[in-house]
Amino acid sequence: MINPVSLGSVKTSIFYINDFHGKTLNMERAFAASKTFDNKQGNNNDILKLSAGDIMLGEDINTNNAAIMFQNFLKIDASAIGNHEQDIQDKADKVLPLIKYNILSNNIKIHPRSPWSKIVKASIIEEKNGHKYGIIGSTPIDLYKRSKQGVLQRDISVHNAKETLNDIQTEINELKKQGINKIILLSHLGYTLDKLVAQNTKGLDVIIGGHSHELIYDVKKDKNLFFNLDKEPVVITQAGRDGKNFGILNIEFDNNGIIKKVQNNIGQTKDFHRDMAIRHIFDKILGNNQKFGYINSAPGPNANDLIDKNPHAYFIADCIKKDLNCDIAIVPAANLRGFFEKGKLDDRILSDIMPFRNKLQKINYCEKDIVDAIKHAAKSYIQTANKPGILYTSGLKYSISNKGELLSMSFIDRNGKEQPIDINNPRTDKFYTTVINDYCAEGNDGFKMLYHPENIIKKYTFDGTQCVKNIVMKTSKPIDIKDDGRLEIIEK
Repeated sequence: MINPVSLGSVKTSIFYINDFHGKTLNMERAFAASKTFDNKQGNNNDILKLSAGDIMLGEDINTNNAAIMFQNFLKIDASAIGNHEQDIQDKADKVLPLIKYNILSNNIKIHPRSPWSKIVKASIIEEKNGHKYGIIGSTPIDLYKRSKQGVLQRDISVHNAKETLNDIQTEINELKKQGINKIILLSHLGYTLDKLVAQNTKGLDVIIGGHSHELIYDVKKDKNLFFNLDKEPVVITQAGRDGKNFGILNIEFDNNGIIKKVQNNIGQTKDFHRDMAIRHIFDKILGNNQKFGYINSAPGPNANDLIDKNPHAYFIADCIKKDLNCDIAIVPAANLRGFFEKGKLDDRILSDIMPFRNKLQKINYCEKDIVDAIKHAAKSYIQTANKPGILYTSGLKYSISNKGELLSMSFIDRNGKEQPIDINNPRTDKFYTTVINDYCAEGNDGFKMLYHPENIIKKYTFDGTQCVKNIVMKTSKPIDIKDDGRLEIIEK
């Protein structure tokens, strides 16, 4: 499949990351993994450290500062711009000056007034041991679907799929004109587009991917080994989501820059202890780390965080409902990036589970609004990368099929009485006070049915972490988190 190495070959080892989503605990573990990687490298290898983006997350400046410092300490050579790098919106000028690595995107146009315009490059040439590598970056074409309305839409435009493919080829051609024959794409386009890029360009060797949260092991033909228009091999990698994993890609190029041997290893950050030095720095950046409760028992993490039943989310929704005195509380699956474990509960752990810090809103929704939202979310079972993810609730009980259909729903009133809802003919004259984050309330991720600014009762200045903390601090007994059957998933 790949021929033996010819004379003059170049050995390259790439430590790569993607989609850490602001999870600082796993950053501490990944930093320890990176130090182990450094210690194992020989003098003959070219070493690259690369990021495919979405290491940052949400609007919290401290979380994003920590994500930048993490990549600085890793000595990342270059990073793509993911959609979550741009969550920071109008606060970008406060965090971007901290960046000491290259930020790459060749498929966006940036207005000169944006702080991004000062640092973004289409590509770079990185030299290691006298060998030159061309590194290109790409931003997701669905950027606006994954982001709040704000200065982002005013200052940055992103190209469509066809234009992006042309952008990448143009950049490859420019690099090859400069004598570069080892070219890497840092892609936050997602696995489906990455495969198209691999097979429909010339001169590309490696795609370090992200966005679709694929966990790609090994190197397998037609899975992550493809051949470009020159019939030369292109390898695609991606290391899942939320910093649970990292990758090490070992390559041998021949003297023409063609891959002749390749090995792709996926590591788990849980196998490494949190590095004490960076942990100390993060504690300073993130501030208060008060211990305020104790988890006695909790289930383990989900296999798929976007579509699995999630008792951790039920607990959070219950805290929001109780703290803010509403009929229904809704927690989107995409907002949760971790899980509770037995032991003391502190601010860092809670922030790691809910890092977005999207503010909450209390809104009057009619029955039809809520049914339509649940139906839209249920389609995550059959949509690309399971987006946008299902909705977890307090005050509702419902069942869905693994084919993306809503099957039944009931409202649970404040006395615990179950009241069936006709999902085929939901009422428009019956309203529920509902608390949900502002991202969904503004109609993002396709939740247009939830955009009712005229029905807003209150906008809160805090996110769901504050509600959990308020309730836990009032709870005298250790907390048991368990599945109470409020969500049922039917196999069809």
